[in-house]
Amino acid sequence: MGNMTLSIPDDIQREMKHFSEVKWSEVARKAIQERLETLLLAERLAQKSKLTQKDVDAFSKKIKSLAAQRFVRAHHH
Repeated sequence: MGNMTLSIPDDIQREMKHFSEVKWSEVARKAIQERLETLLLAERLAQKSKLTQKDVDAFSKKIKSLAAQRFVRAHHH
């Protein structure tokens, strides 16, 4: 498995420490995985359709928004 180093603002890091029980690397891993799934889906749809780039961008934005909402609901305890 590969490794990634992530820089975050100090204020966010302080807030994350407040929730030390959260496995933040897992949160980041899931967010990256969901983003990749969204991008791959949008790419496949774009390749198979007659949509314009504007249509694809709008569709991608909507998917990202829905994925973000799902992620927040799944990780908001």
